[in-house]
Amino acid sequence: MTFVPLEKSQLSELVNLWNNHLRDDFPMTEELFEQNSLNDDNVCKKSSQVVLNEQGEIVAFVIAKRWQEELDVAMSATTGWIQALLVDKSVRHQGIGSQLLSHAEEHLIAAGAEQILLGRDPYHYFPGIPSGYDETAKWFEKKGFTHQGTEYDLMRTYALGDEETKVVPQMKDVEFSLLDMEDKDEFLAFLNRCFPGRWEYEAIHYFQKGGTGREFAVLKRGSKIIGFCRINDAKSPFIAQNVYWAPLFAEELGGAGPLGVDANERGQGFGLAIVEAGIAFLRQRGIRHIVIDWTGLVDFYKKLGYTPWKSYESYKKAVV
Repeated sequence: MTFVPLEKSQLSELVNLWNNHLRDDFPMTEELFEQNSLNDDNVCKKSSQVVLNEQGEIVAFVIAKRWQEELDVAMSATTGWIQALLVDKSVRHQGIGSQLLSHAEEHLIAAGAEQILLGRDPYHYFPGIPSGYDETAKWFEKKGFTHQGTEYDLMRTYALGDEETKVVPQMKDVEFSLLDMEDKDEFLAFLNRCFPGRWEYEAIHYFQKGGTGREFAVLKRGSKIIGFCRINDAKSPFIAQNVYWAPLFAEELGGAGPLGVDANERGQGFGLAIVEAGIAFLRQRGIRHIVIDWTGLVDFYKKLGYTPWKSYESYKKAVV
């Protein structure tokens, strides 16, 4: 076995290896893998490796990340992420996965990591180990990772004749709309003030990639933005997390979330209403299948008819 660096030229082989093992649950496309695993500036090149067999074929890989962007957002510089670690079934139980993980951890720690998370990285695939992959979970537990809880992807499929869910809510003294680009700076200031970190980071990237505002439902009181809900579809400027697994569907898949309301405006029903607004905009686009990803708020979204679709076990490891 030969261990080599991760390279963009390996794209097709890496995707094929992924799909040979995970296609039924998480079908990968070259576009998504390139976006999340090859083009993300936070990929730790020293930690990420690919394994070749004697025929020069890719049989395993690990992709690890650490925060390396210069954006002034609240992202942790002391967290390392294992985005993906996959070993072909034909070469398992030979210590290859252990070597890949050990190598990744060594370089993440050298770069300042104090904890390592499974998934949850910028441009992640999963917020943990997919539930039901019990052997994988047990393997990581033996490597010192501890279980932190369960996250869910929720889904609802709307009936063809369902017109009611296409209606945007009406509430006194506030307005729901799609984000106007004239309000871009106000929106980013709102996120920086109320939700600094990942959601702000994702919004900055959204605009950098040419986003026009159609992916954000916003709640305004007068000219002030007080809440938002991200929505995604096939026309979004990059593949967003709640539509990653769109190949599982014959029709277009839409996604809703995250959502947030200014802390000073909570307790008035705005949270549920901004999600309803976001869903209404997706429904107006003719989208029937909608996913809400990476949440523990199962009961909250149940009010809108959403139920668990996929789940993930969160894991982390303290290394300092």
